[in-house]
Amino acid sequence: MTGDLFASAASDRLARRAPLADRLRPTRLDDVVGQDHLLGPGRPLRRLIEADRLSSVVLWGPPGTGKTSLARLIARVTAQEFAELSATSASVKDVRELVAAAEARLGQRDVGTILFLDEVHRFNKAQQDALLPSVESGLLVLIGATTENPYFEVNAPLLSRSTLFRLEPLDDAAVRRLLERGLEAEDATADDEALDLLVDRAAGDGRHALTSLEVAAALAVGRDGAAAGARVTVDDVEAALGTKAIRYGRDAHYDVVSAFIKSIRGSDADAGLYWLARMLDAGEDARFIARRLVILASEDVGMADPMAIVVADAAARAVEFVGLPEAKLNLAQAVVHLATAPKSNRVTTALGAAEADARAAGTGEVPMHLRDAHYRGAATLGHGEGYDYPHDHPDGWVDQRHRPAEVEGRRYYDPSPHGFEAEVAERLRRSGEGEA
Repeated sequence: MTGDLFASAASDRLARRAPLADRLRPTRLDDVVGQDHLLGPGRPLRRLIEADRLSSVVLWGPPGTGKTSLARLIARVTAQEFAELSATSASVKDVRELVAAAEARLGQRDVGTILFLDEVHRFNKAQQDALLPSVESGLLVLIGATTENPYFEVNAPLLSRSTLFRLEPLDDAAVRRLLERGLEAEDATADDEALDLLVDRAAGDGRHALTSLEVAAALAVGRDGAAAGARVTVDDVEAALGTKAIRYGRDAHYDVVSAFIKSIRGSDADAGLYWLARMLDAGEDARFIARRLVILASEDVGMADPMAIVVADAAARAVEFVGLPEAKLNLAQAVVHLATAPKSNRVTTALGAAEADARAAGTGEVPMHLRDAHYRGAATLGHGEGYDYPHDHPDGWVDQRHRPAEVEGRRYYDPSPHGFEAEVAERLRRSGEGEA
């Protein structure tokens, strides 16, 4: 019953106020947390904003990295009219009305228009095409925000007329600074363990960090019964996040990950699933787990099962596309596939040997017959002379030199007899490449 009262008090408190993330939106460039590569002193985006000379841009980055905050900040400092549309609700008609208003504004008052289009990737081709002439003529300065790769989701003509700026996930120090500002705004304090948990769970998402803090602070106020000065504990954060804190420290974290990788390498699917469940239950970042699986697919399976990297990559994409908790299934499938796949580290050892030679051996001159012969004058330099085109031969292979003289004959890749790699070994043997 007491817990219900605390939750009810927290809900009432949150309902009476604007969200903390909105209240903490920066009003000056120096207030922006993170993105120093774009907004640090002398950086390109900062210079354009300060000079009010911004041309059309696309801001691409994960959620909670400051795309909307940056657009609102530009609205505060620009002398141009600032308009805003959401791609989830705007229509072609809305775009045309905005263009007409921009034309009238420019003609009557000589004032330009900046359009902030949130979630620009959700605009269909017709909507984007309706914008294109106005962006091309400079009537509209577009600020498009997207979490999706704009090369896939934004029309090429529109993207080519915009400058692409990539926003990165906030690092731990930036998230902590944001949380400290949030605590000040909430007139609260927090235990170090509570802050550590918020930083860890934020995964670079500033908005998620502040939203979680706001709920945790409301729970702390409901528990302490004080309107100000409440102290946020790890229990409050766990309740706000709906999860438990990781119950092992940094050293144990690496031990569990090590056990996870070694179990899969050792072809023990059940152990791999156990450690996967252990990590997910403890709150490990699913993207971190997915990255480890992608690495393992090449490091420990390699050419013994070329589909391993495809499965691991698909699981990693599912983590981003589907998200938890459903993406647990995708990770589990990848674990089982990788654990039961034939194993080979021959790609790993081959790369290591090649890297050693590349660093140590001679000048590494490209053989003359392999040099680019497509540009004017290349033939007079002897480039491409003597090159034998493999497709001119029935087997699609020809015996010719492909390396600098000092490393010719060195063997890097030696296929194992496991899985598909046995077939690769036979193919190399038949072509003559597999002979010492």
